[in-house]
Amino acid sequence: MSIRIPSASLDSRGFILCIIFFMSFPGTILAQEVTLDSILIFKTHEWFSTKPIVYFRCKGENKTMFPDVKSTNVSYSFNGQESWQPLTKLKGTKCKICGIYEEDTFRYDTYNEWELCPSDFTSEGRYTHAKAKDFNATFLCHGCSQLGAGLNQHFGTEKEEEARGMHPAIVVLIVVLVLGVVAVGLLAGYKNRQKKKRQQVQARFLKLFEYGDEMEDELGLEDTL
Repeated sequence: MSIRIPSASLDSRGFILCIIFFMSFPGTILAQEVTLDSILIFKTHEWFSTKPIVYFRCKGENKTMFPDVKSTNVSYSFNGQESWQPLTKLKGTKCKICGIYEEDTFRYDTYNEWELCPSDFTSEGRYTHAKAKDFNATFLCHGCSQLGAGLNQHFGTEKEEEARGMHPAIVVLIVVLVLGVVAVGLLAGYKNRQKKKRQQVQARFLKLFEYGDEMEDELGLEDTL
């Protein structure tokens, strides 16, 4: 008698598995929002104005203006609830090419352009990026904290293991190769033993046939006599 599992229980199991997956791999699918926590502009590149027009932009995305940043050498702090926040969203462990720029009268100047990654953020979800004599900015990532901490811990463990000795991947590869050689040797030995057994059996059959022929010859001679 077969037992049928109700579909409702299967749905609940699937829901629980999804929750476990998201808890085990935070930030692998959901996007993490990056906001600006604070910024300090040291100088402006504009020739005709002392008020910088600063904005943030990632490659392939729209630029986000900083309307509150109006003076140099002034530290501006934000709560992340401004209308122009968040600056961008990071998906999983994927990085983006982003930068802070200044809009001038005839062109735009790049304060700095860099690769923004979830692993840059600390366990508190904070990341500070600075360029000497240009700016100092602190970013927050809502959802990158566990992911960034995990990646940094993973990379740190790899570096420690490399410093201690052989990389685990090389050890695993050597073990697999050794096991493969042993398996091939055992298989070759088994086939050789089977071949010898077949040869012995064939030799016995040939001896039996030869003995039978001799007996027939002897019986034929006796009948003749």
